[in-house]
Amino acid sequence: MLTLLSRFQPAGRKPYVRPYQPYLFVLPGFLIYLLFVLAPIANTVRYSFHDWTGFSEPVYIGAQNYLDLLNDEDFWAALGHNFFFTAFYTILPILLGLFLTSLLTRSKIRGLTLFRAGLFLPQVLSPVVVGIIWRWLFELNGPINQFLNTVGLDEWARPWLGDFFWAPYAVGIVGTWIEYGLAMVLFIAGAQAIDDDLYDAAVVFGANAWQQFRYVTFPGLRQQILVAFVVTFIAALRIFDLVFVLTRQGGPGKVTTVASILIYQEGFQKNRAGYASAMAVVMTLIIVTVSAVVFYLQSRQDREESL
Repeated sequence: MLTLLSRFQPAGRKPYVRPYQPYLFVLPGFLIYLLFVLAPIANTVRYSFHDWTGFSEPVYIGAQNYLDLLNDEDFWAALGHNFFFTAFYTILPILLGLFLTSLLTRSKIRGLTLFRAGLFLPQVLSPVVVGIIWRWLFELNGPINQFLNTVGLDEWARPWLGDFFWAPYAVGIVGTWIEYGLAMVLFIAGAQAIDDDLYDAAVVFGANAWQQFRYVTFPGLRQQILVAFVVTFIAALRIFDLVFVLTRQGGPGKVTTVASILIYQEGFQKNRAGYASAMAVVMTLIIVTVSAVVFYLQSRQDREESL
């Protein structure tokens, strides 16, 4: 019977397999993605060309919101703060992740799983919870200043989050504390996939621990470093809740105001939803462009090495 039915199947197609079946399995997830991701993005782009308060009838004004954005000093200052935080959200976590990976993968440590879980814990905590904890630590009478007073460094004690100079660095340190665990886990997973024969060969040629890391571990983690860079860079540009909780919407003054805080203020406090949508579109374009450039450069380098 099966043999008879198979004769009526087109050549190259398995019996009882319909070509549209795989798409039926993907369809529910795609519909959810379309409803909650793609449709809001499309609406944001549409409203960015309108004068809209969020409640009124949108009035089409063309590219006026984008023209106003070019002359908005607050937006470019906030964007500059985002790029300032990339040093703490991207560069420092990657360096810390590489350092911890070199410590935790090439030597046997008792309780290694416990160390990894503890170091990764900040990544899984809610940013709001992290912000509340660190805001308490940074208070004038908080544990950090109390420690400085105890060790005789009274002149260093200060309201860290209320200081115009130190507030951005305080927020950045918290960001580093959150993001380094993600980089570490990515790098450890990548290091475990590196062939041990490469390390054995390096030892035979007299390579010390640093040289093994430089010439074996680091090149083997290139893909993981790329992923960590893109993910943490996006986190630095999307930062909102941590700054909101720590500095109460970008204070003191505007020294920690980032683009997402400005979008929130324009859209929900000043009722300029159309203008806020234009800001969101520009931020999205920056994130997509940087990510695409990084992946393109990496793929080109891989092609050159494969030749």
